[in-house]
Amino acid sequence: MFSKVLSGATFGIDAFLVEVETHSEKQLPSITIVGLPDNAVKESRERVTAAIKNSGIELPHRKHTINLAPADIKKEGSAFDLAIAIGLLSSNEIVKQDLLKETILLGELSLDGSLRKIKGALPIAVDARRKGIKKIILPIDSVKEASIVDGIEVFGLHNLMEVIQFLNEEEKFIPVHTNKDDVFAQVNTYALDFSDVKGQENVKRALEIAAAGGHNILMIGPPGSGKTMLAKRFPSILPPLNFEEALETTKIHSVAGILRKDQALITERPFRSPHHTISDAALIGGGTIPRPGEVSYAHHGVLFLDELPEFKKNVLEVLRQPLEDYKVTVSRSKMSLEFPANFMLAAAMNPCPCGFFTDPSKECTCNTMQIQKYMAKISGPLLDRIDIHIEVPAVKFKDLASSSVGERSTDIRKRVIVAREIQQERFTGLKNIFKNADMSSKELRKFCKLDSKSEELLKMAMTRLGLSARAYDRIIKVSRTIADLEKSKDILPQYISEAIQYRSLDRELWGH
Repeated sequence: MFSKVLSGATFGIDAFLVEVETHSEKQLPSITIVGLPDNAVKESRERVTAAIKNSGIELPHRKHTINLAPADIKKEGSAFDLAIAIGLLSSNEIVKQDLLKETILLGELSLDGSLRKIKGALPIAVDARRKGIKKIILPIDSVKEASIVDGIEVFGLHNLMEVIQFLNEEEKFIPVHTNKDDVFAQVNTYALDFSDVKGQENVKRALEIAAAGGHNILMIGPPGSGKTMLAKRFPSILPPLNFEEALETTKIHSVAGILRKDQALITERPFRSPHHTISDAALIGGGTIPRPGEVSYAHHGVLFLDELPEFKKNVLEVLRQPLEDYKVTVSRSKMSLEFPANFMLAAAMNPCPCGFFTDPSKECTCNTMQIQKYMAKISGPLLDRIDIHIEVPAVKFKDLASSSVGERSTDIRKRVIVAREIQQERFTGLKNIFKNADMSSKELRKFCKLDSKSEELLKMAMTRLGLSARAYDRIIKVSRTIADLEKSKDILPQYISEAIQYRSLDRELWGH
């Protein structure tokens, strides 16, 4: 007997349909799985046979051949267990085949027949809907993320026996659906708020500009000045995610298996803060079968690198591609995968090895050579890709002791949203340009024309500070954002002057 069961797998963050074909014949009992299975798929033979037996079903002693098509793409993971089990049962006429043509089956089987959570349920559900498949059966712990997809019935079941009852139409099960409007109604409930931060008004201003234009930012200051505290509150002033951004971000987290079982959709911008001991593969993505890294987990959110010079130099250098292209390409001998990585970089560092070079109240114990060596750990090209450099001074006692409450994140976010709306209107009709940080030289010439006073001011700054051509572009982009926050069509000299302040810090610390 022959049967065909539909399942799915992910390739990068996208999904593809897998047909699980099963052929059973009267020969010496065996189970053979073909179609480029990895070890986890090969081991499913033992899980599946035990799960079937412990569900009270006796599988006939036959030779079973299982093919995972298309056979030229490597299959990995344990999500094929359920489809393989149903394939075996349907080829032996224990399960009806009527519903199999319109149903995708996904799930890892425990030895007792219960279903365990899988990775990539959301992208598979999206792909299933696109291909006109009507139903998808998943473990109950994976149903939430798939249920956000309209146009397909999603069933969350507990064990193999329930799946058999569903397919044989012995029991009625209610599909799960999550209303995306209800999910989005709960967004932007950040526990951390800018009003918690005492003082540091100039740094808050720099973070507001960074949020308004999508600019990368580097904070330099002594230990305890509040760099990490400010960075953690940065997502609370960013514009809320729209549905397309939320879906794309959730797909990445789903494929990686880091989505909570009670979470249908990621509705708040991600904040990722990897430790400085991270490897380049963990940061960018990689592995034998490539997986997304931290830069992709931070997609449409913030990647915070604390103690920036402590990161290995090769790890920091691999950041250059995603910062420019908003994506990561991971190539292997047999495949090449692309992961989205459109994140905002927020970094923090001390001004010197001891940390007190810029602290007026504590003496720095580092010599000039040590400071330069410490700062040289961050390459010029990487630094040029960071639009805003801001000094974070130690907090004064009067600010710490003050009872006044700072401006709330919600108030700052309102101004940021208005600035972003101005930018979206400006860039209407342009491909892949949504905010000021996305502009290339062509858009800078078109949308950022300077008057003679601004030109002269910028020329003087470039000459005195020895800034690069990329820094020139960054100053103009930041000036454009400041103008948008002020709702000004023109880039005025004072906006250029403020933007220059956010570029000079790196040259000063290098001793130029």
